[in-house]
Amino acid sequence: MSSSDLIVQFYSGGRDHAGRTLDAILAWDDDRLEAVHDYIQWVFPSRQPSGVNPFAPLVSDETVRAFERDPVLRGRLARAFERMLRFYGLCVRDGRVAIDDHAFPSRSRAWLASGNHNHLRLTRIMDCLSTLGMRAEALALQRCLIEDIAAGPGKARITPRTIDFWSRAVSA
Repeated sequence: MSSSDLIVQFYSGGRDHAGRTLDAILAWDDDRLEAVHDYIQWVFPSRQPSGVNPFAPLVSDETVRAFERDPVLRGRLARAFERMLRFYGLCVRDGRVAIDDHAFPSRSRAWLASGNHNHLRLTRIMDCLSTLGMRAEALALQRCLIEDIAAGPGKARITPRTIDFWSRAVSA
């Protein structure tokens, strides 16, 4: 697909502002995903400008139409979503996003703390999925974060402000 849209180009095998491909980023280990802060805006783009990464492209109407038309683009977005679920110690079980009983205890140590930057990443992921045609997946993640994590093992570590952001992350 020929497109001038930077997000569509990136999701079609192109490179981000640092020369990285989607496949290369998705192959990173968890430590690198945690340490690098300028990839998330490319992998999960938004209509909102990023204060952290001024080089990140914004979702446009063209981006949305391309993802609506092209199941390959949505498939790559689904792969990115699955990779980040593993990063957070989550999984898809019976069509629902759920806590991975084996991975969550160790993975949650990296992000389940009040004010952690990953809470914003999770908001971005839900917003992106919802905007680019994967609303059901965004809602599944939202439900897991609010009902399973914030009301369960993260109860004391997820602020009401974060819960509010997560609650509003999925567009209508």
